Parts: sequence; C-alpha cells; structure tokens
Amino acid sequence: MDLRNIVPDQDGKLRIVQELVPGKQITLAHIVASPDPVLYRKLGLDPSVDYAKSAIGVLTISPAETAIITADLAIKASGAELGFVDRFSGTVIVTGTVSEVESAMQAMCDYCRERLGFTVCPVTKT
Repeated sequence: MDLRNIVPDQDGKLRIVQELVPGKQITLAHIVASPDPVLYRKLGLDPSVDYAKSAIGVLTISPAETAIITADLAIKASGAELGFVDRFSGTVIVTGTVSEVESAMQAMCDYCRERLGFTVCPVTKT
C-alpha cells in the first residue's frame, strides 16, 4: 500500500484515498454454458429460455463507458440478446444459444483488441 494515500481527516482519523486509473482492457470474458435456471432468475434475466440450449456471457471492460460500444457490437454480431449493460461498472451480459454467445463474446473481444488497441483476456467457458 502506498502510504502517501493515507490522509488524516479533521478528527485525526486516518482515511485511505483510493483512485481508479482505468486502462484500456477487457479483464473478464466468460461464457456460462447451460446455466442453472436459478442463475437467470438471480440475475434478473428472462427465465423463459430453453436452458438446455442457453448460455450467459459476462464481460468486464474499462474504461466503463466502452460497455456501450461492446453491447452494441454483441447484438449486431450474433443473435444474442443483451441481458444487461452498465456504463458505470463496465459490465456487459449477453444471453442466447452457446454459439450466439460465443460469437458475441468473440466480436466484442476482437473489436477491442484490433480496433481500439485494448489488452484483452482470453474468453473462458464453463
């Protein structure tokens, strides 16, 4: 820990100043194939899917606003549906068949790597 970021407040108590300096990176790109139906419900996703053919793709990106671009790419690149996008945390969730979600995840990662110069982690799958 950098001790220069520990600053006493008015009462003499120490507080830690943390800063986020986002890089241009995808830090998580994961596909959950054939997820349990409870996962859909807990995530607030459409529960009326054929679970045997379904998948959920999760991507985390920074800067967080890039989630908007990748969400657009995901739905244009495949038949996947957008389950969730958060421009503040950089989270994108897509749903669909395994092949749709794989195509969406690959499109997002490829675009960020090749066009935006991002550092991109490998796409993983369970």
